[in-house]
Amino acid sequence: MTDLRTHRDLDVWKLSVDWVEAVYRCSVSWPSDERFGLISQVRRSAVSVAANIAEGAGRNGTGEFFHFLGVARGSLAEVETHLLIGARLGYLTTDNLQPLLADMERIGRMLSALSTRLKQRRHD
Repeated sequence: MTDLRTHRDLDVWKLSVDWVEAVYRCSVSWPSDERFGLISQVRRSAVSVAANIAEGAGRNGTGEFFHFLGVARGSLAEVETHLLIGARLGYLTTDNLQPLLADMERIGRMLSALSTRLKQRRHD
């Protein structure tokens, strides 16, 4: 962690940006009447994951970074909810949903690991 120069150095940020792209691609085929509803919500909350990682990394203190990682985790749960609703409404298949959820779980684990390291650093 001491060699972190920017959020772009974080694997969790890189994966989350790739994941945002996948969320956008999966939601492009959803009904147009969802453009200002579920499509907008799922996309904004997915972008929020990557954006909060970046914002936290760009802050001055470890405590602030830790806070923004918590916000990113919250946005991750929000995306999961939107995707599951989209699946229940028939907007995406299990084949489309499973890779998104798998990446989401991986991002969640990475956020938790980074948060743990930040906590340890605060106590050192």
